[in-house]
Amino acid sequence: QVQLVESGGGLVQTGDSLSLSCTASGRAFSSSIMGWFRQAPGKEREFVAAISWGDYRILYADSVKGRFTISRDNAKNTVLLQMNSLKPEDTAVYYCAAAHAAIPGLIVTTGSLYNAWGQGTQVTVSS
Repeated sequence: QVQLVESGGGLVQTGDSLSLSCTASGRAFSSSIMGWFRQAPGKEREFVAAISWGDYRILYADSVKGRFTISRDNAKNTVLLQMNSLKPEDTAVYYCAAAHAAIPGLIVTTGSLYNAWGQGTQVTVSS
């Protein structure tokens, strides 16, 4: 099973950029769908972005489309989330997640389908 560690969170101002990194251990990373989710205080966890393996299909939540970019580097077992034009409503704990997929190109946005999670990293955007 993949083990995940996130880094890169912090406190920024509205309009700033921040890059989150998730490093995975284990050979299963290269055949895993990788996703980012977030959970704000008092709210349910929500999907942010995901990238498949194989053809690197990408999906974004509407709330981050055009501002966030997800990418992966299988050689480094790393998935990145570049966040630009940050807004106060982006404030949340961000989690990296992995879902093993037998078929390349599959991509899922449902958190319960991911079987490995990082510990989370706090992102705070001040107004």
